[in-house]
Amino acid sequence: MRMLIKRLSGYATLTCLVILAAGCGPKKVPPGLVYCSEGNPESFNPQLVTSGTTVDATSQQIYSSLIDYDGKSAQIVPSLASKWQISDDELTYTFTLRENVSFHQSSTFTPTRYFNADDVLFSFNRIIDPQHPFHLVSKTGYPFFQSIGFDKQINQIEKVSDNEVAFHLNTPDASFLSNLASGFAVILSQEYAQILATREQKAQIDRLPIGTGPFQLNKYVKNEYIRYHRNEQYWRTLPKSELLVFDITPKSTSRLAKLITGDCSVSALPKAGELEVVLAHDELEIDSQPGFNVAFWAFNTQKPPFDDMRVRRALAHAVDRENILRAVYQKTAVKATGLLPPMSWAYSENKPIINYDPQEARRLLEEAGITELTIDIWAMPVARIYNPNALKAAELIQADLANIDVKVNIISYDWSVFNQKLSQRDYDSVLIGWTADNSDPDNFFTPILSCASVSSSSNRSRWCHPDLDLILAQARATTDREERKNFYQAAEAIFASKLPMLPLAHATKLAFKHKGVNEMKLTPFGGISFTGTEIETSETTTAQEEALQ
Repeated sequence: MRMLIKRLSGYATLTCLVILAAGCGPKKVPPGLVYCSEGNPESFNPQLVTSGTTVDATSQQIYSSLIDYDGKSAQIVPSLASKWQISDDELTYTFTLRENVSFHQSSTFTPTRYFNADDVLFSFNRIIDPQHPFHLVSKTGYPFFQSIGFDKQINQIEKVSDNEVAFHLNTPDASFLSNLASGFAVILSQEYAQILATREQKAQIDRLPIGTGPFQLNKYVKNEYIRYHRNEQYWRTLPKSELLVFDITPKSTSRLAKLITGDCSVSALPKAGELEVVLAHDELEIDSQPGFNVAFWAFNTQKPPFDDMRVRRALAHAVDRENILRAVYQKTAVKATGLLPPMSWAYSENKPIINYDPQEARRLLEEAGITELTIDIWAMPVARIYNPNALKAAELIQADLANIDVKVNIISYDWSVFNQKLSQRDYDSVLIGWTADNSDPDNFFTPILSCASVSSSSNRSRWCHPDLDLILAQARATTDREERKNFYQAAEAIFASKLPMLPLAHATKLAFKHKGVNEMKLTPFGGISFTGTEIETSETTTAQEEALQ
């Protein structure tokens, strides 16, 4: 097992024999933490993606946002903005910026000033202004912001002074603060961007990141590791760990093995079947949070025969979701009755969105004139919070559809290839899901079902319904919670009637860790944070020493 981690030692090549031959004593390992992560980040700027893997590796580690979520109460709290005011007409949000906040310093960039309003304008104008010099640097666009129509929400971002910024909206939007508190709304350095522009290296802004977060990227080797150093100029309390390593380990069984041997202190995205293994080891424990997510089977509604609602409903009727809950989630999830999870304030105890009824499935296919049908189901090759084993779920659906004489081909690729091919939109259906970026119920609808989101990578069903868009706009335009809840229940009703995708489950957010790991911040939404994490142990394995040296 230690040989698996040996690959991290490219920057620490001395062996124990060499150390002994030189007469050296034991190595002094600086305080640090090794986290077994599940995959490679797609970028080092979360504005460019919707991937949870990327958000985990970037948002809470490298960057800060204007506002944030309190890890305990899920309330919006100040961050780079020390306070804010909302105008009486709810169209202007004015933020007072925190002073004396330093950006990271690297071998290629030394900041000459503190964070100020220019950085806020750069970070968001890049997203909403097609003429901005850095807008087209992103080849993937800005999918989260495009999916919520952020450019349509913003009339102007005004620099009131160096330490004050005003966002002027076109219409009131009750979800605005929640979106600014998401892991995508990070602040970049305008000064760094200017220097990169003069060097004709604009793309480096998303590859060699500069932020104001608790850790700074030191080195990244694809499929191997990400290494961070503590930001000694961090404006909040310094992280407990001087070093942080993301050990990229796609296989869940390998992550668990490394955790058991002590080569990792924390392991991401465990499978439900591994819970008993962890409980059998006294030195390990399970950290969990109620799931603010939804797993679903999305149909490409712009591709026949999935453009026919009868076909979508037939396929959904054929799936035994209870069996999927038993076999894939094993008591770590609840069955979805819609998009909203039970912990959402807009949730209501709805009737099941659709019942298991193979005979009704056959009838609907016959009504739609479908006699022979072969479909592809694309299944993620990696675990996600909302679905720990998409391939297993696909196999169960494949068996269910065989009962109504529908043949299923299961398609999967390496994660990076899988994402690239998904973006080409030439698929029949895909088993995927959504983890909320914030606590607002709009986040379960607008980013993945609005008409604006069809052109982004987050609307996997490629479904657009003007009536749904209208209801979502009405929900955002009011701050009355009960009124908003009624709108979102109306949105659930439209969704259930048209069924562009079949919701499967809301999964519990899990992580495995050693009992000596304290203050790890596992929140229902957003990326994982290691800012306050420390390890109460004096022992380290050889692999950990190599990773942290």
